[in-house]
Amino acid sequence: MIGKPMPSPHTSPAPRPTGLRALWRRRGPGAWLLWPLSQLYGALQRWNAQRMLRSQQGAGIPVIVVGNVIAGGAGKTPVTQAVVAHLQSQGWRPGIVSRGYGRQSRDCREALPDSPAHEVGDEPALLARNTGAPVFVAARRIEAVQALRQRYPGVNIIVSDDGLQHLALPRDVELCVFNDEGVGNGFLLPAGPLREPWPRPVTATLYAGAPPEPLGSAPAFALQRQLAPVARNGLGATCPLAALAHQPVEAVAAVARPESFFAMLQACGITTAATQALPDHYDFGSFSRKLEKPHPLICTEKDASKLWQSHPEAWAVPLQLSLPQAFWDLLDSELHRLQAHATRPGQPG
Repeated sequence: MIGKPMPSPHTSPAPRPTGLRALWRRRGPGAWLLWPLSQLYGALQRWNAQRMLRSQQGAGIPVIVVGNVIAGGAGKTPVTQAVVAHLQSQGWRPGIVSRGYGRQSRDCREALPDSPAHEVGDEPALLARNTGAPVFVAARRIEAVQALRQRYPGVNIIVSDDGLQHLALPRDVELCVFNDEGVGNGFLLPAGPLREPWPRPVTATLYAGAPPEPLGSAPAFALQRQLAPVARNGLGATCPLAALAHQPVEAVAAVARPESFFAMLQACGITTAATQALPDHYDFGSFSRKLEKPHPLICTEKDASKLWQSHPEAWAVPLQLSLPQAFWDLLDSELHRLQAHATRPGQPG
């Protein structure tokens, strides 16, 4: 089953890729030049996968992994947030685990709503603020699961934000997320965008734009991303996004695909007089504005907690995501199957 995205005034055409992402779009001379390195990468990836499979340790409760097979941003964290919200609405008590990419710490720790991004990672801090679910980070996800369950014994399902390739943590449901660039030229890194060969078995594929080719055998569903209608700043104020369309603004984004954020702003009728595309997980310690006040400064929700330390006036715009009901029906069906299996005579309860 393939869902179809509904048109939205907040959806914008995909920006044209540049740099490596442009090279990854087709099997041109540059991609073929890197192809031998991709074969070496593939061999290392297979060896690492086997090593992790040998060290698997179960979580003891159902595990949902939200991940991707391409390098760069695919929108995993918004999907994780949506899945957690759905689970909560269905009576589950989910916990979230993550590697905490970009943090300076190396231990296993809890990400709280007010945790600094440099200690837990920006995505885990965002998930803790937005979901109310317990969030733990660790390089070895099973350590995060164990610490989470020890502190919150009522948690009865785990959602892993990223970790499709982290096979040391067994999983019951795998959701593979694609952005609108799909699988590109289909080569492994660095000749292409793939972290592992595709297609491969997953529970469901979620995609923005056109379905990835090849699609694979799993059910596929179109997801729709749009900016929320209301922005907020670090001073506690809120502002309708439409109200920011009456003057030029400065936009900043430190995400994997900053140009997508800028394009979505423009699709909402906002004039970006200046933009700054910064490295993903940038700490904003040396950030300086291009424009002077009173031009509004707009950022992504992911960047807000770091940017507000020096620019509390910045307006953060959350990203909203919607998925067809058929996807939620499939997810509920998988979870009901797991529950029935766990309570069957002769099976652990």
